[in-house]
Amino acid sequence: MYPFQTAPVQTGEPRTEAEPSRTPAVSAAQGGWARELPVRRILRFAVVGGAGTVVNTVVLYILHRLLHVPLVVASAVAVELAVVHNYMLNDRWTFAARAPSLRRFGRFNVSMLGGLAVNVLALWALVHGGVHLVVANLLAIGVAFAVNYTSSSLWVWGRSRGSSR
Repeated sequence: MYPFQTAPVQTGEPRTEAEPSRTPAVSAAQGGWARELPVRRILRFAVVGGAGTVVNTVVLYILHRLLHVPLVVASAVAVELAVVHNYMLNDRWTFAARAPSLRRFGRFNVSMLGGLAVNVLALWALVHGGVHLVVANLLAIGVAFAVNYTSSSLWVWGRSRGSSR
């Protein structure tokens, strides 16, 4: 069964109020915003980040508490395993790439390192500006999330770079 769609007929006469217009407001109401604001992709990116936090925490606990690996080493390994986890899920689920790419993986690592720097700098600036530590941390996480998503969307998985996909 094929769904039918109606198309406006151009008669040269003025349109009546009952006819739908193709203004941005109507387009947005008919799903145009879904194309302009990738809400589903942002939510998927957030879910992957949450799952990566679980991976990081579990690996850190196992390495440091159970296997007695030094904290700095355990933390570095846990972070990188979470980055690998997040890259694989984002590559397949969030950005729907056809196959993993070493180039995208390298970019993702750099992007996450940049997000970490933004997080630390924002936290430092907010705390030194008089914002409560917990509130500052939550705000810094939000800023870093925005930077991570934007860099991932535009640079790591950017649609304009056909060769990097």
